[in-house]
Amino acid sequence: MARKEFSSKYKTKVILEAIKERGTAVELAQKYKLYSSQISTWKREFLDRASDVFENGSGTKTKRSESEEKKDDLLKIKGQQKFELDF
Repeated sequence: MARKEFSSKYKTKVILEAIKERGTAVELAQKYKLYSSQISTWKREFLDRASDVFENGSGTKTKRSESEEKKDDLLKIKGQQKFELDF
């Protein structure tokens, strides 16, 4: 049996209700047809990463920008090594 995949919008909706205490974890689990432990896990992950929103100013650092930064760093290293070899 395949695991269910939930969108980030769906998870956010559930977690915001949990944070606002619009019901117990058990009540929300019944409402959304989830396990209460799943809601607790999502809530913990959400709260652990909440401060990351304010880390970069805009809070919109995407995987693409992270990979672009990594690529830029590698190109700098490659250029530096080429320069040193040519010298």
